[in-house]
Amino acid sequence: MASEVTQNTLMYFVLPLWLAAGFADYLCHRHADIEHTSGWKESLLHLLQFGEMAIPVLAALFLEINTLVIAVMIICFALHEVTALWDVRYAVATREVTPLEQHIHSFLEMLPLMALLMVVALHWDQFIALFGMAPARFDIAWKSPPLGVTYVVTILALVLLFEVLPYLEELWRGLRAERTSRSDSIRRDS
Repeated sequence: MASEVTQNTLMYFVLPLWLAAGFADYLCHRHADIEHTSGWKESLLHLLQFGEMAIPVLAALFLEINTLVIAVMIICFALHEVTALWDVRYAVATREVTPLEQHIHSFLEMLPLMALLMVVALHWDQFIALFGMAPARFDIAWKSPPLGVTYVVTILALVLLFEVLPYLEELWRGLRAERTSRSDSIRRDS
């Protein structure tokens, strides 16, 4: 019963809230006009963070959770945290990062940790296997039984609509602004 509650909380609360926080962060960036301040370089850091978290999320959606998957999740989380620090350091040097955006960042750091801890709680034996305290499984296998098709398609569609497309649009705006700025500079110099 407790594991079912934990899994449902992860699937229907933590993951959707995390997606909402990611979209809210995008809206903060849009409001801050990052294409004219920190530019496309900050957008690349956002996409890097997205990629670092896409790996464990896709693994959780499609693969059996075992010692290997948990290790990959921990590594990706650590990389995400390092990149988040890099991102904020770059952002505050080039533009104003508002208190609201900073608060949203706290969600974007804690929700992946919360998700990781829930996965660990659900698969404790495979987590302690990292430390030699239980038999470890390192095979890559499809989740059995798989998550429901409706859930997976819905989550992937939400990720596409509220994460992938907005952050690609952010990158495109930054690249376009730099190209326009360069063209204007060349015209002025001519």
